[in-house]
Amino acid sequence: MTGTPPRRPWGKPTRTAGARWALVAGAGLLLAACGPGPLATSGGPTTSGAPATTTPGVTLSTESSPVGPILATGSGHTLYDFSLDTSTTSGCTSSTCTFVWPPLTVAGTPTIGPGLKAALVGSIRRPDGTMQVTYGGHPLYTYVSDTAAGQISGQGVTQSGGQWYVVGPNGNQITTPIG
Repeated sequence: MTGTPPRRPWGKPTRTAGARWALVAGAGLLLAACGPGPLATSGGPTTSGAPATTTPGVTLSTESSPVGPILATGSGHTLYDFSLDTSTTSGCTSSTCTFVWPPLTVAGTPTIGPGLKAALVGSIRRPDGTMQVTYGGHPLYTYVSDTAAGQISGQGVTQSGGQWYVVGPNGNQITTPIG
């Protein structure tokens, strides 16, 4: 009987390798469509498979917050620092970490908004080869739970083995708790 799929003892056909791959590919497309939030606009996956927040031209700006002026994207989304980072390496490289805290990566040079210092802007190379934006020596991340401009729901969160804090326009980490 050629062309008939093999059957399990209870009568249901088994899936062929091609059908399994189609199922996996479909699940991958569904997950990709659900993305980490409004900031993931383009770019490839990180080493861990999580989408990077890469745009051809990132704008850094300031935003008012309950802890004072903070660093944000041009669209007002808060930028965070991770306590396990150094000025040359990201401590957030696992797929779990980068899904919740997408690194702010850029192809090119970020645009600097009013009140920020160009001398504090830099970048580091991530394990996947993308360039992550730094400010004051802090690699920058967005937070998947911040769904609107000005939110700082990641302030003081302990996750992925370290603490997450907003960064001020002076380049310093702000550890003030949300009151």
